[in-house]
Amino acid sequence: MNKAEGCSSGFLRLLFAVVLTAATWALSPASAQEAQPADKPADQNAQSAQPPAAQEQPKPQPPIAEPQKQEPAKDEVKITPRQAEELFHSVDEILEFDSKQTGLPVKREVKRRLTSRDEVVSYLTKHLNDEDTQRLRRSELVLKKFGLLPRDFKLETFLVALLREEVAGYYDPKTRTVNLLDWVPMAEQEPVMAHELTHALQDQSFGLQKWMKKGEKDLGEIRKDPTPADIENDEMDNAREAVIEGQAQAMMFQYALAPTGRSIATSPELVEAMEDETLTGTPSTKVFNDAPIFMKESLTFPYSYGMEFVVKLLQQGGKQKAFAAVLQNPPHTTRQIMQPETYLSGEKIEPMHVPDFKHDFKDYQKFDIGAMGEFDVAVLIEQYAGKPPSKRLYPEWRGGYYYAAKPKPDPHSDLAVAAPLGLLYVSRWSSADKAAEFAGIYAQSLKQRYKKAEAVGDPAPTTPEQNPDPRVDLLKGRHAWTTDEGAVVIEQQGDTVFVSESLDAATTATLEREVFAPPATR
Repeated sequence: MNKAEGCSSGFLRLLFAVVLTAATWALSPASAQEAQPADKPADQNAQSAQPPAAQEQPKPQPPIAEPQKQEPAKDEVKITPRQAEELFHSVDEILEFDSKQTGLPVKREVKRRLTSRDEVVSYLTKHLNDEDTQRLRRSELVLKKFGLLPRDFKLETFLVALLREEVAGYYDPKTRTVNLLDWVPMAEQEPVMAHELTHALQDQSFGLQKWMKKGEKDLGEIRKDPTPADIENDEMDNAREAVIEGQAQAMMFQYALAPTGRSIATSPELVEAMEDETLTGTPSTKVFNDAPIFMKESLTFPYSYGMEFVVKLLQQGGKQKAFAAVLQNPPHTTRQIMQPETYLSGEKIEPMHVPDFKHDFKDYQKFDIGAMGEFDVAVLIEQYAGKPPSKRLYPEWRGGYYYAAKPKPDPHSDLAVAAPLGLLYVSRWSSADKAAEFAGIYAQSLKQRYKKAEAVGDPAPTTPEQNPDPRVDLLKGRHAWTTDEGAVVIEQQGDTVFVSESLDAATTATLEREVFAPPATR
């Protein structure tokens, strides 16, 4: 699908559209060196497909999937040709280890290559085409409208800087080559290979490029506006990315644990520890540390939640279920990744009704449209209410989409008028009370997102008996605000929350009637 005209595959997808579908990347594991077994020298190569259990091993620290800042220094040590040769010899051994653990067969030799920083930047720049850049800029503006990015944030600059400094390795499915980076310490290379060679096995059995594009193909040809089914499938790429990175991360972790005789399936405390540490930066992770919450969560989502998803499947059905079977029948929403039980149970959520966008936005030019999935609302709630309310509330999500548009220029005027981005956002929840909680959190965000946000009329009173969480104000019914970018309306009816921002009153009224119309009248 032409993304400039159709769905943008949820907010999370914008990150992977540029850098993670061109190649599958491993972000530097900050604790990889600490995870090495005590009896294994940091630069020693794997000697067998199944590392032997060590005696009296200390409890290993889980490798972290977060971006790890590696500031280039004048005295930066590069891998020597001899070390590179040793690494290349380890590829086949680690590939066999991954194959045994995943059940994915080795069908051909994997090419290997040592790559420099400059080559990584060149690769990234080459794959950042005009369409990707346009998508980034478009999605960037929508994210800023929701307040998930600061107004002065430069998304493209951030992504290039982050990957230049923090990528630890990547597998290129186009050339079928695992690229090892010449500035990554030897102690970290083997766990990285365990990660990247999992991608090679995925590619050999399922064809990663074709598999990752399946989500886009399922959306069909260019449509003037998406159907409810399109919205429902809009997160498919996000979910698939979490599967392939979650499997690779699981093997990276399993490789580190193998010498101790433990496994990811039987050591849930280590998996939990990994989740707790994925967003913990260090003094050297400046790019990551300074990033907005949305960026941090987005970068770690496929690794942390993806790994938890794979581990859950591994516990429920073994390696067949966790690897080959899920690649054959992948999840299609971030909800299924974040709550594996919904995938395992085959949960079906009714697609959301969508308005007649072409008719209702006749005075506007479409700018962007897409799903607001469970991951997106989890980050939004975390940003404006904190992590505990987010973890409690996001599982109650049952659907959502947004439509962003700009007013059409006046055909009778030569003057170009700068107008704020208009936004329709509809969110569905498990109950009316949960919808009211989310509406209250969204209302709280207005003062942080706009220079001026003044309520029109008296706000609805909230009593402690009505509110299960003192950090969150309930908002029931219809409420309006005036802001420096126009009117905002937030309305809760039943399990649905309607939001209109910077749209004219007539358009807002039309959309309200359609969104809340009884099913029989649609």
